[in-house]
Amino acid sequence: MTSSARPLLNRRLAEFGTTIFAEMSALALSTKSINLGQGFPDTDGPEEIREAAVRALRDGLGNQYPPGPGVPELRTAVAAHQQRRYGLRHDPDTEVLVTAGATEAIAATLLALVEPGDEVIALEPYYDSYAACIAMAGGRRVPVTLRPQHGENAGFRLDLDELRDAVTDRTRLLLINTPHNPTGTVLTPDELRAIADLAVERDLLVVTDEVYEHLVFDDAEHLPLATFPGMRERTVTIGSAGKTFSFTGWKVGWVTAAPELVAAVRSAKQFLTYVSSGPFQYAVAEALALPDTYFEALRADLRAKRDLLASGLAEAGFEVFRPAGTYFITTDIRPLGESDGFAFCRALPERAGVVAIPNAVFYDHRETGAPFVRFAFCKRTEVLEEAVRRLKASAG
Repeated sequence: MTSSARPLLNRRLAEFGTTIFAEMSALALSTKSINLGQGFPDTDGPEEIREAAVRALRDGLGNQYPPGPGVPELRTAVAAHQQRRYGLRHDPDTEVLVTAGATEAIAATLLALVEPGDEVIALEPYYDSYAACIAMAGGRRVPVTLRPQHGENAGFRLDLDELRDAVTDRTRLLLINTPHNPTGTVLTPDELRAIADLAVERDLLVVTDEVYEHLVFDDAEHLPLATFPGMRERTVTIGSAGKTFSFTGWKVGWVTAAPELVAAVRSAKQFLTYVSSGPFQYAVAEALALPDTYFEALRADLRAKRDLLASGLAEAGFEVFRPAGTYFITTDIRPLGESDGFAFCRALPERAGVVAIPNAVFYDHRETGAPFVRFAFCKRTEVLEEAVRRLKASAG
């Protein structure tokens, strides 16, 4: 053990200890609770895609180091997906980079583009790796808070004036997540257009985390920010196979952007994992070419599960913000006479046999997020039904 008085952990990371996901998952195991905290499905994705991975393993595809940018088959499939879905043309050789999931894509992008002292604006609440990656790059995060709207159109919305006011001469980039985790908000075309206009006006880079692009419901539509005027050359778009195909453990993500942006991100990425997920890359290439019926069935299944859990939570006394996208539901616990999400979530496993996540961990302004709690609905229907039964019983 060092005798130095200096802490062992890099002070940029001092505020980041064990994640709440690890804590709550351990609590789920120790109490034998239903884990609706961490966002992973409890069933695997399409059998033909799993078999494609097995075939790649047996055929010796990707068992050794794959190419640094990713296997050509997957880069070509990503480019074809972007063009087919959104009309975005990308050169697979210079404008697509495969990463170890979206988390590495975020890390590599921020390490590549942010220097010490740069300000990075992120929509609060935000996926917890954003804050850590901004810190590792030496940047300063500037949260712009999505505000809850109650009543008939309950949800979280972006205040565009607050976003504009947050931009300074030190702002380097905007970090945008839509569909948004944890609130389930899907930014509207008008909101995206305003963000694009701001980025062009202030000459900002934009990083868009679009891993839930296929998980949108009702009348919501996902539109990549890169499709808006002036954005193609300044936007790094991040995608992932994990959420869309229910193989989160494979850790296959990607970046699409202009050649100079991809080259910058690759410069950082090569010193993180260098390469990863060799055989799985071939399988994901096949997954991206699945017919539209697959994506439509996925949405329909998750919409039904969203409605099941949302109705059950409302009946148990929560205020429910029904999400337009992702597979998370944010709730307000104040109607239950509670106001501290941390205390509520730590007590819930013993009280109800269900695990959730306090949204305050996704906020810089912890007090703003204190009464909100997130539940995941990407579970089997019978699991959600049992969770609802337990929550209702504990509320009664």
